[in-house]
Amino acid sequence: MLQQTQVTTVIPYWKRWMRTLPTLQKLARAKPARILKLWEGLGYYSRARNLQSAAQKIVTEHAGIFPNEPEQIRELPGVGRYTTGAISSIAFGQAEPIVDGNIVRILTRIFGIQQNPKEKKTQEKIWQLAQTLVSAAKDCSSLNQSLMELGATVCHPSQPECENCPVARSCAAKREKNTHLIPARGKPIRYEDKEIKVYLLAHNGKILLQQRPEGITNAGFWELPNNETGPEITLPKRARPITSAKHNITKYRIKLNAYSIKPGPFKGRWFTFSDLRKFPVSAAHRKILKFLEPHVSRTIE
Repeated sequence: MLQQTQVTTVIPYWKRWMRTLPTLQKLARAKPARILKLWEGLGYYSRARNLQSAAQKIVTEHAGIFPNEPEQIRELPGVGRYTTGAISSIAFGQAEPIVDGNIVRILTRIFGIQQNPKEKKTQEKIWQLAQTLVSAAKDCSSLNQSLMELGATVCHPSQPECENCPVARSCAAKREKNTHLIPARGKPIRYEDKEIKVYLLAHNGKILLQQRPEGITNAGFWELPNNETGPEITLPKRARPITSAKHNITKYRIKLNAYSIKPGPFKGRWFTFSDLRKFPVSAAHRKILKFLEPHVSRTIE
């Protein structure tokens, strides 16, 4: 949950998750819709799917016991080099390196690495440095956690607190007064604007929703019919959206314009607003539905 998500955001999700799925066995058996609902709002939903797949693999291939060998940990769905290193060193005391954004910043500054850390060659150099440090440490768990903490609390991206840094004397970037240039920044992301038409259909106090198909972002989530995953409806020339919502995901800046229409060529499932509390709904469409709920009688008749 903490991957690409702040601690303060994660805490309530973590507590809710552990109340509902306190064991690997319960996680392995849970319905996918339940998993997505518990994760709703955290984004990067492949993390939730991989988490369940990993639990299922542990139950079926490791007798329900989390493996303690790095090679076996790395084989779990959704587990990469960083997560393997974190689990191996912190949980099992094995000298495995970890490299995240904080550690990249620390190592590039200490060793004066001016190349872009996102380049493959530079990435590998940083991983090798991390391996050297953790292999030499008496307590690999403390070392890795200390590096993460140092990056989070002292070695900030901008205005690092060098006066409070325990390794300031060894820092090439401080010595050369170029901490503002390290780590080097790559090319900025070029965002693409994307506009999606969303269609509101109502019948007997219910709203029609469709489930996003497999193989695309947010697969399995429910949302209003739209021209991204379904046919585009010809609207009157002067048609104006009832409401709009903005949502950013990966490289896209998305604007959803919602229109009230009569029943059209859409298949799906009819939901009451009470039903929606039990099912995963994509974040952008949740924004529209939140606006719609108190006005449903006059907006979609």
